[in-house]
Amino acid sequence: MGVERNTPKASPKKRPTTTLRYLFDLDSKSDGNSYFGNGGKRSSLDSENEELLSVITYCTRVFTFTDPSESPSQQELKRVKLTKLLSFVKSTKKPIHGQILPPLVSMLAANLFRPLSPSSNPSVICDLADEEDTSNPAPAWPHLQIVYEILFQLVDNTDAKALRDHIDHSFLHNLLSLFQSEDPREREILKNVYHRIYSRFTFYRSFMKKTMNDVFLQYVFETERHYGIGDLLEIWGSIINGFTIPIKEEHKIFLMRVLIPLHKPKGLQVYHRQLAYCASQFVQKEPVLGEIVVQGILKYWPITNCQKEVLLVGELEELVEILDPEQFRKLALPLCTQITRCLTSWNSPVAERALYVLNNEQFMKMAQEATPDAFLVIVEGMEKNLKWHWSKSVRELTETVKMMLEEMAPGLYSKSVINLELRESAAQQQEIERREKWRRIEMAASQNQNQFI
Repeated sequence: MGVERNTPKASPKKRPTTTLRYLFDLDSKSDGNSYFGNGGKRSSLDSENEELLSVITYCTRVFTFTDPSESPSQQELKRVKLTKLLSFVKSTKKPIHGQILPPLVSMLAANLFRPLSPSSNPSVICDLADEEDTSNPAPAWPHLQIVYEILFQLVDNTDAKALRDHIDHSFLHNLLSLFQSEDPREREILKNVYHRIYSRFTFYRSFMKKTMNDVFLQYVFETERHYGIGDLLEIWGSIINGFTIPIKEEHKIFLMRVLIPLHKPKGLQVYHRQLAYCASQFVQKEPVLGEIVVQGILKYWPITNCQKEVLLVGELEELVEILDPEQFRKLALPLCTQITRCLTSWNSPVAERALYVLNNEQFMKMAQEATPDAFLVIVEGMEKNLKWHWSKSVRELTETVKMMLEEMAPGLYSKSVINLELRESAAQQQEIERREKWRRIEMAASQNQNQFI
């Protein structure tokens, strides 16, 4: 083969003048000359690009900040170079050269996409630390923070179509996986970057929504372990805020199959604020969805988790304020029944939170107008509290709410108390009759037994 490559017949194949590749190269060189005007500017640009490429190449080296063999001076040098690179991305007014983009994005990926450190408390299922707790920060944060800022500026200042070949589905998927970081500082800046990509890369929106939903579903039905659920819900909150009316069917399916089931996990208290905001946005845009949301919350109501009960009572109170009166009439009985169960709870924070709902005049007026049965259920629970509840503060708060209701609807409250007494009397009479029947059955059985003996 070496002989054939040196023969005269093989030499014409090396001539580039007739190849398509040569024509493309020639065209790009021609464009470069026309853009930069003259050879002097072009050579200065080439030197600038070479310097940037040198900086990017150095920054591609990853420091773990946990390996004792790593040099602190080299770590500091990388931080300085990253800062210089950030300054360039921020200040440049021209589009970043095509030679710079691929290695720049590769450098960002090399620094960001790394194995995350194991959880500091793996035995706990989503009883996660407070958002401000940095007990397990990312060791390489001095570098990571600048890398994230470079990525944000790159996304913000560069045409989305120019970045499309470099920030692809795989890049976005790896970026999404970083929301599992235990460091809230990283999740905060990552949230801003991811949301900015969603805003500018309109052609990726469908993919990004689907992958975020996959994270939610895996969390609810499989792992119940994820540190970034609240951050992802914040992104969704701004997305929902931009929905047009009427809401598309696919978004209603997202509400029913993803958002409402997120009320189920044990770790609800970590992300409940963001979840409640998303749900209320749906109801504000289309009040007819209020029935679906309230019924979904009642479906996933906890039995033994008092912290979740307090949160859900507050969410129901906020939803009631934006429900249509017609919708509230349909939901009044199951809603008031659940609130009454909470106000008679032996857990005093749950009982007090439910009583604060009843202390809301708007809520009670709607309950009064909706159906007499709902009001009767509430009165029954309050009378039980006054007689049997162990907590003095709960009894005092119940008395305060009772006085408000008597002033608001004196005839209805007294009538409800009379009906309640009649029901209790009837129930006692039935119990007496039931016991009498059993006594007769026992006597008849003993007589039959004596006959056989």
